[in-house]
Amino acid sequence: MEKSFIEEMKKELTAQKKAILESLEGQSDEMRGLVKTVESGDEADVASDAIDRTLLTALGTQYAKKLLAIENALDRIHQGKYGLCMKCGKEIPKDRLRVIPFAPMCINCTNEEERRNR
Repeated sequence: MEKSFIEEMKKELTAQKKAILESLEGQSDEMRGLVKTVESGDEADVASDAIDRTLLTALGTQYAKKLLAIENALDRIHQGKYGLCMKCGKEIPKDRLRVIPFAPMCINCTNEEERRNR
C-alpha cells in the first residue's frame, strides 16, 4: 500500500479518535446533569432519566469499541501491517478502508465471521 494513502488514513483515524474522545467528554457532562436531575426529580423523571443513563452508557460502550478498533488500526500502521486482512493476509481494498479506516479484515473474511457469529 502506498505511503501517501497510509498517511491519509492515519490522519483520518486520528481525527476520528479525537472526535470520539471529545464526544465522550461531553457525555460525562450530560451524565452529571442527569444524576443531579434524578436526585431532585419525581418518580416519572427518575424513570425517564434512568432510560437516558442506560442509553448514554450504551453509547459509551459503542464508542469504546470504536476507539479500540481505531487504536488497533493505528498500531497496525506503526507495525507496517495496515491494510492487510488480519485473517487471510490479503490487502484490504482502499475503497473499504476509506469507508471504514479501522477495518481489520477484508469483506470476505468479515462476512465469514458474521455468519459464524450468528
